[in-house]
Amino acid sequence: MKTKEIKSFSLAEMKNKYIGKVGSSERDEYEYELSMDVLGRMIKTARQERNLTQEQLGQLVGVQKSQISKLESSTNSATIDTILKVFKALKADIHFNVTLENQYLQLV
Repeated sequence: MKTKEIKSFSLAEMKNKYIGKVGSSERDEYEYELSMDVLGRMIKTARQERNLTQEQLGQLVGVQKSQISKLESSTNSATIDTILKVFKALKADIHFNVTLENQYLQLV
C-alpha cells in the first residue's frame, strides 16, 4: 500500500498564500487588524486585572466609555496619544520598538 506524503507549510508560507505577500495591501491590512486586536485584548486584560469598568477607565483617560469599548473590541483605530493615556491610567508600561534603516529605536 502506497502512503501519501503530507506536505507541511510554515505560518509565513500560509499567510503569503492565503492573505498576500508581505508589503501587499491585503497583508498590510491583515497585520494592522491583528495588531489592533492584540492591543485591544491587552487593554481589556489590564483593565480587568485592576478591577476597573470601561466607564471608570474612560474617566481616568478623559474619554467616553464607548471609546474604551471600541478600543477593546478593535472596532476603531486609536491615536498613539490615546493608547499612551490608557496604559498610563492602567499604570502599565508600554514600549514601542521601531526599526528605521537598520537602526533600532525604542520609545518608552
